[in-house]
Amino acid sequence: MTDSSVLTGTQVSDDSAKIGQRLKAVRRAQRRTLEEVAESSGLTKGFLSKIERDLASASVAALLRICATLGIPLASLFDNESTGQAVRKGAYPKIDFGGQDLAEYLLTPPAERRIQVILSEIAPGGGSGNEGYSLPAEVEFVFVVSGALDLGFAEDTIRLGAGDAFTFDPTTSHTFRAASAQELTTVMWVLSPALAQAGADPVAADRASRAAYAARLRS
Repeated sequence: MTDSSVLTGTQVSDDSAKIGQRLKAVRRAQRRTLEEVAESSGLTKGFLSKIERDLASASVAALLRICATLGIPLASLFDNESTGQAVRKGAYPKIDFGGQDLAEYLLTPPAERRIQVILSEIAPGGGSGNEGYSLPAEVEFVFVVSGALDLGFAEDTIRLGAGDAFTFDPTTSHTFRAASAQELTTVMWVLSPALAQAGADPVAADRASRAAYAARLRS
């Protein structure tokens, strides 16, 4: 285990304090314990706790290991909270959560754990696959920007058209499929909190099934 300096008598700087607070917020949003993150990062539980409580400063190498464990970029710890972070049109990070005949993009910053917004562009007939899946989040919201979407549950299928919105429990098994025969269906998904493994890099998922990705989240 590798630790860095512990500050005695004084708190760390405001910038460092924000780093500790952000690391703690990300860890809690991912429902991960201090022990788990500390072990994966090569740190002691006590030292990681001090970092999160603004009682110690970590080396850049230690911060890199913590960020790698949490799946966030180091730069995200230094974003200016007062102004937020823009994700520009044409520069959306592409992600891969599984499914068929669709392209998906992350609209929220990779380090944002409170909420996650995903843009899906689904070809006619494309979607999550035939197998139902559930996600470890508290609430899911879907808005159809264009086209039409069939949202399937065990005993019901809901057809949503352009401009329609729907809110539901993501832990309920469900599927989705583009219902438009001709045009691309564009959908915006909102999840809260963000999925634990949503990071800066695309996820290596089984393109044949959204359920395979969801199962890895729960494992």
